Amino acid sequence: MAKKPVARRPSRAQAEEAIRVLLAWTGDDPGRAGLRKTPARVASSFEDWFSGYAVDPYAVLGDSFQQVGAYDRVVTLRNIDFESHCEHHMAPIIGRIHLAYLPNRRLAGISKLVRVVEAYTRRLQVQERLTAEIAGCLNDVLEPRGVAVIVEAQHQCMTTRGVHRSNVRMITTQMLGAFQDDARIREEFLAATRP
Repeated sequence: MAKKPVARRPSRAQAEEAIRVLLAWTGDDPGRAGLRKTPARVASSFEDWFSGYAVDPYAVLGDSFQQVGAYDRVVTLRNIDFESHCEHHMAPIIGRIHLAYLPNRRLAGISKLVRVVEAYTRRLQVQERLTAEIAGCLNDVLEPRGVAVIVEAQHQCMTTRGVHRSNVRMITTQMLGAFQDDARIREEFLAATRP
């Protein structure tokens, strides 16, 4: 199957000009003193917020293996704080991720697991896809007996606009392999992630 061609990335100058247009569209003057440097600042923010597009999470995880040896229990990382942006409104999504895997032959360095999370969260996202992408990457690369991911987040597209509800958090889960099939293993993970 042929790969879909990637659109040419606009230049930094084009990005800054687009931000000037949006500032003018709001009704403000992009040439006034307080806004003159805003286009450059916003473009720099976007470089940081969306830096995950330049990272291959499979490659990040792929070079971190250690042999399991005698360890055959659940490995859990909880409370990985993250910030992302919703692809519908480009508003922040702020939350935390809990993940676990049941090793088969490979163990991953914990900092590599966090970097996988960062690679996916530093992109435009919807929470359901984010949850599935993290689980899929861990499952494909580590080839464990099971993977579990819980994402709990507050969506600023709902708290600062639209319905304006501030104390609502969305929770999504993905359970693969032993975490889906074995209630005892699933409960061990869920118990480890409870406050």
